Amino acid sequence: MSATRVFVARLAGCTVFDPAGDRLGKVRDVLVVYRKNDPPRVVGLIVEIPGRKRVFVSIGRVTSISSGQIITTGLINVRRFEQRGGEVRVIAELLGRTVVFADGSGQATIEDVAIQEFGPGEWAVAQLFVRRPKTSSSPFAKGATVFANWSDVREKTAAGQAQSAEQLIATYSDLKPADLANTLLDLPQARMLEVAEELPDDRLADVLEEMPESEQVEILAQLDDDRAADVLDQMQPDDAADLIAQLSEERGEHLLELMQPEEADDVRMLLAYAPDTAGGLMTTEPIIVSADATVAEGLALIRRHELAPALGAAICVTLPPYEPPTGRFLGMVHFQRMLRYPPHERLGTLLDQGLEPVTADTSAAEVSRILASYNLVSVPVVDDNHRLVGVVTIDDVLDYLLPDDWRSNDSDDDTPERVPDRAPTRALSGAPRLTPRGRRTGNGTR
Repeated sequence: MSATRVFVARLAGCTVFDPAGDRLGKVRDVLVVYRKNDPPRVVGLIVEIPGRKRVFVSIGRVTSISSGQIITTGLINVRRFEQRGGEVRVIAELLGRTVVFADGSGQATIEDVAIQEFGPGEWAVAQLFVRRPKTSSSPFAKGATVFANWSDVREKTAAGQAQSAEQLIATYSDLKPADLANTLLDLPQARMLEVAEELPDDRLADVLEEMPESEQVEILAQLDDDRAADVLDQMQPDDAADLIAQLSEERGEHLLELMQPEEADDVRMLLAYAPDTAGGLMTTEPIIVSADATVAEGLALIRRHELAPALGAAICVTLPPYEPPTGRFLGMVHFQRMLRYPPHERLGTLLDQGLEPVTADTSAAEVSRILASYNLVSVPVVDDNHRLVGVVTIDDVLDYLLPDDWRSNDSDDDTPERVPDRAPTRALSGAPRLTPRGRRTGNGTR
């Protein structure tokens, strides 16, 4: 094995392979334990395998770390990782800590950690990459960076105590929201809340949409009302409605009053529908255009990077106004069909004449059958006056059909079973409240 030093922050996201070259998963963190007189010893890697499950891979089973990839013996324990006392995650807990130089020259913040193999299967922290406080008053200035040996510094606080979450957020900046949500759920509770508070509003909104409801409520409870309302504004209306429904009626109403009026109106409308109907599942932000809009205009709207793929699969055509509830619904134009026509073609001539909308009170089971029967990604929802009020997408239906604990299911072989009469989740409209999903647990051992 190469004795080249490896920086832990650069390992995040690296692919892990078995000896045959088959992909096992991706590195999410490095686990170390402190020693009395020597630098911390590396005990293993936290690896995310298919199914978004985090498992422990002993450093003794790692045969090579180089060129952004890691080779292992191929033998891993697939039980969910569970952190033991005395263990420290480098990325999640060590980066961002404040250290004090032993020579009295001041303090610095750990930005990266270099690990190195000192013997067969024996890895330890080699050096710390730290940044001193800035000396200039310029807002763009940064402090000097230096490499320091572990013996040259001492931590300003006790081992295991979390410091600034900024370094962790920067390290995981490229993670998809679902992966970042999974990462936060694996952190100690205090650390999870600290990192969540440091995330930008839009990033936190994306992460909350991927979390179980109990953790959503827990994080939202740590935010002041103004910040919580800003985050809810950034969420998809249907996800925001589900989250508000888990809060007390008093706080839910207060947050709705603090939200942007247009966003709050969408959420209030969704709260009025039963959760097991098309109205309860739908999102109120599809692409809506007039019949005179062209293929070029439609494709330009689909290209927006913030648009969810399921919403970009088709465009809704209505009479004015073009905000739900719209004027009379005319039909939908599928993305693939637009690609077959010239840019100047009017969308009103390309409507799917065979697609019938559903009403807001259509059962979720019927919506599921329609999507499956006609191989659709989304289906439009109209009110009694045939005005478009939203669309139900395939991800909305999957979230409904999967069991409540699907995000934390440890078994890859279990087949989800549909609970026939699912308890409603939205409480502000007078419906009973669903028992919050439990925090994910695991029995990972090694």
